[in-house]
Amino acid sequence: MKRRTLQSYVRDAVEPDATVYTDALPSYAGLGRDFNHLTINHAIQYVDGNVHTNYIENFWSLLKRGLHGTYVSVQPFHLFRYLDERMFTFNWRDLSDFARFCAVVNHVSGRRLTYAS
Repeated sequence: MKRRTLQSYVRDAVEPDATVYTDALPSYAGLGRDFNHLTINHAIQYVDGNVHTNYIENFWSLLKRGLHGTYVSVQPFHLFRYLDERMFTFNWRDLSDFARFCAVVNHVSGRRLTYAS
């Protein structure tokens, strides 16, 4: 991906002054002007203290496993729904399955699901 395109996506999605962890892809160069940009060069090491990309690599792995395993027929129109579900389970991964289920029930309690034909 070209630098301008990639950095446009980052600037649209990330709050100013946030810390951004990336690998050493040259397209990320220059993000340090707007963010606290820390990089890890995977040709040398995978972790340097708190600087790593393990969380995002883990997330993409779980998403791909779900799309190719759990959900075997994903339509592009519904992809955002699958992403939302995987983001929820990833962000709440420290909870037990039951505690995560209770969190879902608390968020949907009292809401209606309507069907439009």
